[in-house]
Amino acid sequence: MIRPKTEEEIELLRINGDLVSRTLAEVGKWITPGVSTAKLNEVAETFIRDHGAIPSFKGFDGFPAALCMSVNDVVVHGFPSDRPLEEGDIVSVDCGTLYKGYNGDSAYTFPVGEVDAETRKLLDVTKASLYKGIEAAVAGNRTGDIGYAVQSYAESFGFSVVRELEGHGVGKEMHEEPGVPNYGRRGHGARLLDGMTICIEPMICAGGRGVYLARNGWAVHTADHKNAAHYELTVVVRKGRAEQLSTFDYIEKDGSIKF
Repeated sequence: MIRPKTEEEIELLRINGDLVSRTLAEVGKWITPGVSTAKLNEVAETFIRDHGAIPSFKGFDGFPAALCMSVNDVVVHGFPSDRPLEEGDIVSVDCGTLYKGYNGDSAYTFPVGEVDAETRKLLDVTKASLYKGIEAAVAGNRTGDIGYAVQSYAESFGFSVVRELEGHGVGKEMHEEPGVPNYGRRGHGARLLDGMTICIEPMICAGGRGVYLARNGWAVHTADHKNAAHYELTVVVRKGRAEQLSTFDYIEKDGSIKF
């Protein structure tokens, strides 16, 4: 069932959104060639628990870590490991929190050191496609309007959209209805209602859109092993303009990452 949230619930989701945003920024400070994703996971879990919350990904359906750490051709759901990140890698960091019974969820793809021009373009276009989707997340529209906005923008640059994975509603549960695909047709899908809280999360591939599931049952790789990027924000559907509950400002404006 799709249920708009009360303003009291939205405030709790806003607190979680702020915490996941600050956690991603804290992780971003550590991202440099030579650091392991296991170390980044440790940084995030400590930060979340020090702020009175629980890392909601850890233990979710058996997932072993506080963060999904997806490097290069891993689209989403990668496990942290001891392998050091290398100059030119990209790493998608997906973070979840649980605080006072509500969930936060956000993701950001970080460059590791200097990346090549095509990779930089992939990151920029994927993030911009997220904001295109947010612009469409207004009351009276449908989820297909969000998907169309993301898809049409990303594909105009020659990139492709993963079809097997999507955004979602969020609240007391990490994943609630409706599903929010990153492709679609205008005027199709679930209707967006004022007060609905959703996560929009484009997953965009530098090459083809084909993916496969790793043997561990979690990590999703691009079939052609080209890079993929993933950005995610939580928003409240409103009349006229969506309201963000998570933000990249702590990462980009407070100096966690340099452009």
